[in-house]
Amino acid sequence: MTDSIDIRSLNKGKVQPARTATPDRDQGRIWAVLNKDIQLFGKGLPDKIKESFYLELSVLLSAGVDIRGSLELVKNEQLKKKHRQIFEGITRQIVGGSTLSSAMKDNGLFTPYEYFSVQIGEETGKLITVLNELAVYYKKKIDQQRQIIGALTYPVLVLLVAGMAVAFMMAYVVPMFADVLKRFGGELPFITRMVMHVSNLFKHYSLLFLLLLGGLITIMVSQRKKTWFRNYASQLVLRIPVIGELIRKIYLARFANTMSLLIGSRIPMLQSVELVSKMVSFYPIESTLPKVAVEIMSGHALHQSLASHTIYPPKMISLIKVGEEVNQLDLFFSKVSNQYSGEVEHRTNILSKFLEPLIIVVLGLVVGVILIAMYLPLFKLGQSV
Repeated sequence: MTDSIDIRSLNKGKVQPARTATPDRDQGRIWAVLNKDIQLFGKGLPDKIKESFYLELSVLLSAGVDIRGSLELVKNEQLKKKHRQIFEGITRQIVGGSTLSSAMKDNGLFTPYEYFSVQIGEETGKLITVLNELAVYYKKKIDQQRQIIGALTYPVLVLLVAGMAVAFMMAYVVPMFADVLKRFGGELPFITRMVMHVSNLFKHYSLLFLLLLGGLITIMVSQRKKTWFRNYASQLVLRIPVIGELIRKIYLARFANTMSLLIGSRIPMLQSVELVSKMVSFYPIESTLPKVAVEIMSGHALHQSLASHTIYPPKMISLIKVGEEVNQLDLFFSKVSNQYSGEVEHRTNILSKFLEPLIIVVLGLVVGVILIAMYLPLFKLGQSV
């Protein structure tokens, strides 16, 4: 199959029956993945590629295309050679008699959450549903990333440009004015003396500042995976006004969305919590889930176990409690995820609209103070002449 086909133009038709796993599969191996260290998103395969893969594969299977033909079409859609090779390897394993979940596992670029969910879909005959859920999961993740990037891109660019402009003024413009003003003698205004003092500090200690900044970045990069650093860094982030609460809700939304998908796939509660604890990369949530799993094993309900940790808000605990009582926990986790995702979108829009004028005003004041400080002595000199 060599011709490229626009798979989005396919209409949904007869559903292709899902491929089932062999009956003699070792069930212990199914749950063994829960005890392995995993990374939420595999290296070398971007989130956008995974979202398109799951979405397009579900559309093709729904249209009646077999699994091999679907993978061939997905492979031909890839623009990069390395991505085509990944899906070509999966296709070869499918042709050799492997299941899709086994091929994804052997590939090494998919997390246990992904191929384990696909395996559940194969064994229950709900592969298309699972693929759709995985596509939605990645779409929400990508949307959240775009919201944050969109809200912070303009302010960060403005800060960088303005920072370089202020640094240039302090390093070159202010010293030029200082030399001129010193020739006139007399006492300079207070604001002028302060700006000149800051300029001297900047000129003499800028190299030391850059070295300290480089050392700080080096420590952050080298220690970013250490438990102590992740703990203190996350606590510091949570204490930042507005930003801390926004970050908290982003990860709570991911936690709730993942729990919804796992429980909806009929994975037992304990195994779902254990798996999520290795998938959520935010330390305040990640560190609580092993304790939650122990409490569940001791007979506590999920909402009771979560309530003992302050990272989970009372409103979320109440919804989870109702979900347990009506035996629709996956539905209520989905509602929590949608609610927090909506709040994140709303707050990022407000943050973006608030930061842009605030940064412009603050930087305008800084530049204005520097200019006034430099020209004020000249104005006074002109009045005295």
